[in-house]
Amino acid sequence: MTFETIVVETIQRTPDIKSIRFEKPQRFHYLAGQYVFITLGDGPDRITKHFTLSSSPTEGFLEITKRLTGHPFSNALAGLNLGDRVSIKGPYGAFTFQGEYDKVGMLSGGIGIAPLRSMIKYSVDQELNASIILFYSNSRESDIAFRDELEGMQRENPNIKVIETITRPGLDWKGVIGRINAEMVKKFMPDYIERTFYTSGPQKMVDAMVSLLREMGIPKEQIKQERFPGYD
Repeated sequence: MTFETIVVETIQRTPDIKSIRFEKPQRFHYLAGQYVFITLGDGPDRITKHFTLSSSPTEGFLEITKRLTGHPFSNALAGLNLGDRVSIKGPYGAFTFQGEYDKVGMLSGGIGIAPLRSMIKYSVDQELNASIILFYSNSRESDIAFRDELEGMQRENPNIKVIETITRPGLDWKGVIGRINAEMVKKFMPDYIERTFYTSGPQKMVDAMVSLLREMGIPKEQIKQERFPGYD
């Protein structure tokens, strides 16, 4: 279905990642992890791109989260102001979570956190009993989107555990260092073989995570994946 909606809030998550919130149409229903197509502009300047919703169905708005790359659509999105109108079509996608698994592992990098933030927020708001362990990899501490929210949800729900790992740590970084690897997963997730995994992010990262999980003996039916084709 196609809906017209307006911008109600913008949030700068990191120096180059921005969230934009839209008024939630009354008849728009979606599952945590799904995506929509957003159309900006008119006539020859009309551009359409798809974005995963970083908001949860339990929230009263729709939110997308975008890395600002300097490309035309990215600039148009970053330039949206309160009250600006956009067209949204959807929802789409089978990369979703509704509490159907008791034990979940999540592997993400960069902007790939969007659908997983949606799923975790949904789990917290619905008071689900599912155990969710998230590994979230970034280059620098300043790149961690939703950091305060994720750590807050972890405190609110003891079933949620967030492991942030940095590949280019500063002198003050006290957390985990390095790319997500088998040793890291086994250390923080000793019951990994019992978990259903969700991995999302840039295509190369997702491919690497799927290969990692398969090498660790995770059956392919326990691996859900969402590749972000580009950053434009």
